[in-house]
Amino acid sequence: MSDTSAVTPAANMTVDGDRLWDSLMQMAAIGPGIAGGNNRQTLTDGDAEGRTLFQRWCEEAGMTMGLDRMGSMFLRHEGTEPDLDPVYIGSHLDTQPTGGRYDGVLGVLAGLEVIRSIRDMGLQTRRPIVVTNWTNEEGARFAPAMLASGVFAGVLTEDYANSRTDAEGKRFGEELDRIGWRGTETPGDRKIHAMFELHIEQGPILEAANIPIGIVTHGQGLWWLQVTLTGKDAHTGSTPMAMRVDAGRGMARIIEAVHRIAMDHQPDAVGAVGQANLFPNSRNVIPGRAVFCIDFRSPDLAKLTSMRERLEVEAAQIAEELGLSIEIEPVGHFDPVTFDPGLADSLRAAADRLGHAHLDIVSGAGHDSCWIAQVAPTVMIMCPCKGGLSHNEAEEITPEWARAGTEVLLHAVLDAAEIVR
Repeated sequence: MSDTSAVTPAANMTVDGDRLWDSLMQMAAIGPGIAGGNNRQTLTDGDAEGRTLFQRWCEEAGMTMGLDRMGSMFLRHEGTEPDLDPVYIGSHLDTQPTGGRYDGVLGVLAGLEVIRSIRDMGLQTRRPIVVTNWTNEEGARFAPAMLASGVFAGVLTEDYANSRTDAEGKRFGEELDRIGWRGTETPGDRKIHAMFELHIEQGPILEAANIPIGIVTHGQGLWWLQVTLTGKDAHTGSTPMAMRVDAGRGMARIIEAVHRIAMDHQPDAVGAVGQANLFPNSRNVIPGRAVFCIDFRSPDLAKLTSMRERLEVEAAQIAEELGLSIEIEPVGHFDPVTFDPGLADSLRAAADRLGHAHLDIVSGAGHDSCWIAQVAPTVMIMCPCKGGLSHNEAEEITPEWARAGTEVLLHAVLDAAEIVR
């Protein structure tokens, strides 16, 4: 170890908010949506283009890239003691089909801005700092969500990940190879001293409280349950009501059961169906098959487990009453997460140092940090989003919120990476 001592970041150590905002807008020009947001789904040509731009920016900032077999990008800023475990900053560049400009992207480009600011100020840290773009966080094209970080954490296998298919039957592994972003590193081989993720809240709490910084202490657990109901296709005009085996009716009744079950587990429980398909999807054919995905979430493991168990019982009863066959497949799951209390304290201290008001909150959404928390000390920081709106092209934040969150991130990362005097 070199003869150095760590120092606390000074309050005047800030980021270039205009440069950060410009980077966000340049990335948003790749994979544009139809209403001002983005459709840059994972492993599409737009995803490949966004990755290339991010790599170029990082290399211009003096960083070097590593790439694992899941396509996750690791951009490294060297420390004075390269053998020390690095501090990681990570999120994702992929979006929903109708995604906003900031969900995930803010966390990646804020990491880049942290490194740019460190270089601008001529600072050095003992530990290296690595900015990460995790592949397929959203799970919109390939379920489950947080796929690559799940493989990294050892909760999912590479074979499982590579076998996932999209709505057109295209396989994750084949699409990763097609866009040319499969690396050679074994996922999970990297050592992490601490992991930070900045994200928009995706909810209304911070904006309603007029507080710019959320310290995320916990994350909700989640079950995604894909239900397949099979009945009998038949003509809607000539099939008597009493002789129908209607998969659409079964889906409607189960969707209502999802809402009732979530309401019965209040507070701190939610449930909905956000993806549903009827087959053959013709206006004059009674649907013979329905495939839909249930999303249950809660920070309380007992409630989360209870909701899944009750749904499985009630859905089977509904299917039996209607003469339908039923299959329920879990396609996504993680238990509730408690983020590292020491790192949360570091975020609070950074916010106080910078004069930013802060509030402890629970993340209602899943994030890559939920998996990484299983293998390394991890914490999340959030900034508000207007109206709590996300997974929508109208998603919006302000430059001031982005800057404040990135400044707190900068200070906490410098604390963890240890500024060298």
